[in-house]
Amino acid sequence: MPWWGWVTVGALLLVAEMAIVDLEFYLVFLGISALLTGLAVLGGVDLPIWGQWLLFALLATASFAFFRPALYGRLRPPAQGEIREGPTGDRGIAEAAIAPGDRGPIALRGSTWTARNVGDAPIAAGGACIVERTEGLVVDVRAE
Repeated sequence: MPWWGWVTVGALLLVAEMAIVDLEFYLVFLGISALLTGLAVLGGVDLPIWGQWLLFALLATASFAFFRPALYGRLRPPAQGEIREGPTGDRGIAEAAIAPGDRGPIALRGSTWTARNVGDAPIAAGGACIVERTEGLVVDVRAE
């Protein structure tokens, strides 16, 4: 492919990433790899077409592996706070009294869950409790 073909493809990929789609910087690094391949061909590196494609593939793979994670993490940091899954940390209401070590129903997230009181204090019916962890379909709770 002539050098201007690589440069054109690279520019189109960069424009597509920045103006049309948001693919988390994948097209940016493909575009940069195409531009670098075009510059290498323009600079006098005499490669057959398969060599140009190999150079492009190596540049793209290296940039994905080494540069993309750092750049993406810097430009789009994760949301503040801990990301948690499940009901851990949520507040429930005991539907019946639950003695320490016993199980009982609690209202949590709009439905009834089976809870195990892992605290030292009993949880009264209608009393609030905090979910500490889940084990299968049973939540471990402690009196609030």
